[in-house]
Amino acid sequence: MTETITVEGMSCEHCEQTVEEALEGVAGVRDAEADREAEQATVDGDADPDALVTVVEDAGYDATA
Repeated sequence: MTETITVEGMSCEHCEQTVEEALEGVAGVRDAEADREAEQATVDGDADPDALVTVVEDAGYDATA
């Protein structure tokens, strides 16, 4: 399953990498890709959407599922 979440506050490649690494640490995530221009992150796997939002917010960004 693919889940797309909105992520606000990413301004550079490092921000994208930070979000991707945070998402990849969630149980059930097989792959994550962040796109600062689209203000989105796409996650492949079967992780809980609330958990995805939580880790992105913990990394310092605003997120909504």
